[in-house]
Order: sequence, then structure tokens, then C-alpha cells
Amino acid sequence: MNQPTPAYSFDVTSADFDKQVVQASFDQPVLVDFWAEWCAPCKVMLPILEQIAEDYQGELLLAKVNCDVEQDIVGRIGIQTLPTVVLFKDGKVVDGFQEAQPESAIRAMLAPHVVMPEPAAEDPMVQAEALFAESRFADAEAVLKNILTEDNTNAKALIFYGRCLAERGELAEAQAVLDAVKSDEHKAELAGAKAQVTFLRQAADLPDVADLKARIAQNPQDDEAAYQLAIQQLARQQYEAALDGLLKLFTRNRSYNEGIPHKTLLQVFDLLGNDHPLVTTYRRKLFAALY
Repeated sequence: MNQPTPAYSFDVTSADFDKQVVQASFDQPVLVDFWAEWCAPCKVMLPILEQIAEDYQGELLLAKVNCDVEQDIVGRIGIQTLPTVVLFKDGKVVDGFQEAQPESAIRAMLAPHVVMPEPAAEDPMVQAEALFAESRFADAEAVLKNILTEDNTNAKALIFYGRCLAERGELAEAQAVLDAVKSDEHKAELAGAKAQVTFLRQAADLPDVADLKARIAQNPQDDEAAYQLAIQQLARQQYEAALDGLLKLFTRNRSYNEGIPHKTLLQVFDLLGNDHPLVTTYRRKLFAALY
């Protein structure tokens, strides 16, 4: 995880944990990321956490703890799984989560504890992105409509507008907006948005997550429930859980529904991109399962 350190994030050790985290949290909340080199989901989370810290512009700090090295801190906080992220405020832990989470969930967790600086008024796209990240989709749409009134070919605004519509369940309208994007400038973002619409459309007609998990608990060999749960997880951007479920289903019954677990795994790889750590990990696991 060696990379340039952003302005509001830093590494901490046993020697300076109290000063950099506990004491500092009396001035502003400190998010502590517990990671290790071998932990692929940790590498997925890091750029998300760093971007969030940057967005807060000093109202939130990000401290990073290498758990392979800083065993004293691991024992002190009681870390049992990676990634684990905890939020310190006024000298104590006030919130946190385990396992990789989507950016929207992390921002929702932080919202009660940290004041987000207002986006720059002169850059409405920044404002729209911030509102989207806070799940304020209607507010984001209003800003995006103003942008598109001035330039209805703005690819980035169209993509975000389509994503807002999709999040509100307006899937047909979202698809039409995304299909209107002609520029290749944001090709990856467009492909991701379209894939998300596809998963949301598929998930809309499926049983809810609780029912699917109950079915699997009663019968771990319920292939239909396993596949449908993976689709529900993809619709919610829970990519690691979905990939894990799809791989297990493929390993158990690769011919299920004309090989759809394999096809969906490849679709998720395309959605996330070849450089994504989860793709690297699960492509290797899929290869091992194939041969």
C-alpha cells in the first residue's frame, strides 16, 4: 500500500497512536483504517477512505494502521477481522464497520459525527457528486438538471443523472439517459452505470435479501436462492459478497441455468475493471476452479 499520502491521512504506530488518534480526536474525528498487505479488500477500501478524508477538508482525519506490524494496537482495540474501520471522537470509539463497504454506506456512517464542508458554489458538478454520495438523489438531480440545461451533452452530468434515476427505481428512464451519452471521455463510468442498472432491474423482481438468506440457511444447496442473492448484492454494490457467492455456486454447479454463474462473474469483472483488486483475486480463484 505504498503510495503518496494525501493531505488528511497518515500512518500511525504504537508510539504515536495516542497522540495522533486518541488526543487528536478531541479536535476533529479520526477514522482509523486497520489493514494488511495480504488483505485485498483493504486495498479496495483505502482510496475510498482517502477520498472521503480529502472531501472533509480537515474536518475528518484518516489514520492507517498496518496490522502486520502494529500488533500492540490490534490487541488494544480488539481487531479480529480485516478490513476494520473505526471512528474515534472525543477520545473514544463512536462508530465503525468490518469488511469492505460501499462509499455511500461509509459516508452515511460518518454523517452524524462529522460536518461535511459545503461544496464549492462555483462548481455545481462537485456539489452534485457530494449530494449523490450522501444519497440525496433528488437534490443531486436538481443540480444536474441545471447543468444539463446549459449543456445537454455533458457526459459526466448525464451519467450521474442516470445513476440518480436508477437509485430511485426509475430504471427505464435511467437507461434512456445513459444511452444518450455519446462521448468516450467517461467510458468506464458509463459502463459501470449501465451494469448497475442491469443488476437493479434484475433484482427488482427477486425476493428480498432476508428471504433468500433464510432459504439458503435451510438448504445450502439452493442454487436459485444463491444466484438471486448474488444479484441482490450486486444491485447494492456489495461486490465481494456477490463474487464470493457466485464463485461458490459455480464451483458447486457450474452448469446451473446454462452456466450463468460464470457469465455473471465475467460481467462483474468487466464492471469493476481489470485493475480492481477484487477482480485480480476472484479471477485467480475462478481459474483455479476451472482447472
